[in-house]
Amino acid sequence: MPMTRPLTEHLHPDGRPLGLHEYRAVGGYRALRKALNMAPGEVIKAVQESKLMGRGGAGFPAGRKWGFVDTTDVWARARFLAANADEMEPGAFKDRVIMQGNPHALLEGMAIAAYAIGAETAYLFLRAEYGSTARIMRQAIAEAREAGIIGPRVMGKDFALDIRLHVSAGRYICGEASAMLNALEGERPVPRHKPPHQTSSRS
Repeated sequence: MPMTRPLTEHLHPDGRPLGLHEYRAVGGYRALRKALNMAPGEVIKAVQESKLMGRGGAGFPAGRKWGFVDTTDVWARARFLAANADEMEPGAFKDRVIMQGNPHALLEGMAIAAYAIGAETAYLFLRAEYGSTARIMRQAIAEAREAGIIGPRVMGKDFALDIRLHVSAGRYICGEASAMLNALEGERPVPRHKPPHQTSSRS
């Protein structure tokens, strides 16, 4: 029987976050292990064929967004992945629910995306008001690092990944990707002129 609530199926009713062992017990990190046994381009193609949609308001296809990245000689140049959890829309808590209830689900998704586009450093951009969420995510990152899920050899494979939590004072405009990147780099959070786009090696 197909899972009807894939993101919230295993959340604790009392709001406690799933730890690493609990997440693995319900199939967590199996998708990452499968992805690591595929070529990066094959991962992108699989996500495209799955028609997985982004969780933003536009519902943009995730595989199409990953496909914008030039993966020619995927490990030849430095690339970075940024996950935007600033969530400044009033009343929007779609990201917080996942981070507080199942933080490793987010880390697994970030790791798969990073491998697919050839990024060895990933940033989670989080609004400062989410203090308890930041603590949960730091704990999950530490658990994943200790277990060898992230680090110099992800799950024993020839792939290194460092996931860093960036807590930002944030502004409403940080929901826009290039403004978020400016804030992440310590600049004023205003949108950048395009091109180049965020998926370009020149941005």
